[in-house]
Amino acid sequence: MAKSYPLEIVTLKRTVFSDNVECVTAPGGLGYLGILAGHAPLLTNIEIGMISIKLEGKSDLKMSVGEGFLVVTQKSATLLVDTAEKKEEINVERARASMARARERLGTKNPEIDIVRAEASLRRAIARLKLAGALS
Repeated sequence: MAKSYPLEIVTLKRTVFSDNVECVTAPGGLGYLGILAGHAPLLTNIEIGMISIKLEGKSDLKMSVGEGFLVVTQKSATLLVDTAEKKEEINVERARASMARARERLGTKNPEIDIVRAEASLRRAIARLKLAGALS
């Protein structure tokens, strides 16, 4: 059985990653799941968080991802997400400002605030800051 398989991470704007990997660990709806070569076919939702990619013969890679889907076949895997960022792509100040805005919105009693959207924004900001090593 093969030790690696092709993984693609795709957003609406671009292909963020395309390479052979040994394993990818991603935040699913029921917790984190790991995909190795030869995994059974799978279609599952992906939650906002961080993914970890074990590259074939290289160092590991971590990325911050938004919501989406993971499609696994017996020969490949594709992560279709609304956002995906590598550590060097994260704007820490922007993520901190986004986190502050989301917390402010969630702290108000204004019935016009979209709570689900504010919570998602907070989770995205936290994932970005954790990846950047800027969250204590």
